[in-house]
Amino acid sequence: MTAMQEVPIRDDMVRLGQLLQLVGLAESGSHARVLLAEEDIRVNGAPETRRGAQLHRGDVVEAMGEAFTVR
Repeated sequence: MTAMQEVPIRDDMVRLGQLLQLVGLAESGSHARVLLAEEDIRVNGAPETRRGAQLHRGDVVEAMGEAFTVR
């Protein structure tokens, strides 16, 4: 796994599908849905498959060999 990348957000939360798009892992919301179904994506160490899962500052997302912290 590479170094943890920080992802700043404007609001109090961001949805997982949006985050995957922000970091460039998903091209669209439908692509995010496919990634969540096919890849091992974890939020704070727990498997997550919901595109609409709410992420807040401090949450850690691990996806496709990369790690991201919501800031």
